[in-house]
Amino acid sequence: MALYGTVYPGRSAHDAVKQVREYIRQGYRIAVDMDLSKFFDTVNHDVLMHYVARKVPDKRVLRLIGKYLRAGVMVNGRLQQTRKGVPQGGPLSPLLANILLDNLDKELGKRGYKFVRYADDCVPRAHLTYRC
Repeated sequence: MALYGTVYPGRSAHDAVKQVREYIRQGYRIAVDMDLSKFFDTVNHDVLMHYVARKVPDKRVLRLIGKYLRAGVMVNGRLQQTRKGVPQGGPLSPLLANILLDNLDKELGKRGYKFVRYADDCVPRAHLTYRC
């Protein structure tokens, strides 16, 4: 199991690709590329903040993250409230994805899967077995 993103300092998307190559070198031949469809658009703020609060004890930081989530977006020149979802492209998005997807990582690990995940993108690996 290998995780990449802002929760794991010093690791990047390039490092995730290197890890996939290492799994291939080790003999893993089956890959499933998972992209959680509309992940960033559909995140429930209350659920996310519950998980973030388990990792971040500072109430001021939690308030700031909450404001970040509810800041709204500009649509056709008008401010539109955001009731769900996480703004994409910012440095906080991969961190929030990693916190929210931590349980998925643990479950995949318990099941013995090798995988590489960066934010909401995941590539599980499996050995290819030939039978005659």
